[in-house]
Amino acid sequence: MTAPSDTPVGAATNGPRRITISVDAMGGDRGPATVVAGLALSAKQNPDIAFILHGDGPELDALVKRRTALEGRCEVRHADGVVTMEDKPAQVLRSGKNTSMYSTIEAVRDHDAAVAVSCGNTGALMVLSMMRLRKLEGVNRPAIACYWPSRNPQGFNVLLDVGADVRADATDLLQYALMGCSYARNSLDVTRPRVGLLNVGTEEHKGGSEIKAAAELIAAAQEAGQFDFIGNVEGSDIPSDKVDVIVTDGFTGNVALKTAEGTARLFKDFFLEAFKATPFARLGALLAYRQIKSLITRTDPRHVNGGVFLGLNGTVVKSHGGADATGIAAAVNLAFDLARHDFNHRLAARVASVAASDPLHAAAAADAEGHTP
Repeated sequence: MTAPSDTPVGAATNGPRRITISVDAMGGDRGPATVVAGLALSAKQNPDIAFILHGDGPELDALVKRRTALEGRCEVRHADGVVTMEDKPAQVLRSGKNTSMYSTIEAVRDHDAAVAVSCGNTGALMVLSMMRLRKLEGVNRPAIACYWPSRNPQGFNVLLDVGADVRADATDLLQYALMGCSYARNSLDVTRPRVGLLNVGTEEHKGGSEIKAAAELIAAAQEAGQFDFIGNVEGSDIPSDKVDVIVTDGFTGNVALKTAEGTARLFKDFFLEAFKATPFARLGALLAYRQIKSLITRTDPRHVNGGVFLGLNGTVVKSHGGADATGIAAAVNLAFDLARHDFNHRLAARVASVAASDPLHAAAAADAEGHTP
């Protein structure tokens, strides 16, 4: 699983239950063979997981049969169409009923599966998810939340929005804070998250009018919402141990995420080149092999692959389009972990009731999440 703890918060104590994940097999850049390979990796790690796999039926049947880990745990549902990265969301909404992505979302809508996972077109996936699953009561704009490796004891911080919507007003940012806190509580076991608002500086006077208004709303809601607002944070604070949840609009969050992924790959390449430069460097690399491997693994974006759509009547995990089998497995493991936490019901209890001016409803929502004030 992508979170550091193996014990789900609020999990049932009367034995394991089979959890079914709905997977779009056709949306990734690497094709369905990579998706099926990722499912097999996840199946080996999670004995209580099962899959509904959507896409080209004959091709998927053949791929699944080659993976013994998927025997008896994978239902294939045929879909003729594929949503490409070039397809416009409105076009998919009008004529995408025969696609693997649409079928994947429908399985969650019909309660055949607990969570949907897709590597496909983000805009199309968000539009289909919103139209078919609908937004939670009280949510204006859903957000995509992701784990960000950090210095905190839990190993990760939560950043949102990272691309669901490029716009966000002050009320939206408040809702992102509430949803991000619920995510941090239930997936990272952070009882009282610390929330920071991403800005160009930590001073209160920095930022535009929407940021200043959002800061006031979030600060006013912290006791009712059972979190601590630490004020503005900068980009350098995203991986720090001073904050647990970082709130921003989708444009800024997506730029930050893609920049970090590119920088991580660049430094990995620089690191490997440096240790291959001379015979002495290669000897040093050999002596420090364990430490080098641990460092590369810890900073590998594949191991924290998967952004979660928050604010919908159903859980959807968006995997990176270029994810390999390891990345697919990470996204599926995240979906499985969220389902074990019964996360979406807890999130619904939070966002449907919490308001800055209504602390009584906030306390009831905190109780529903399993954390009393």
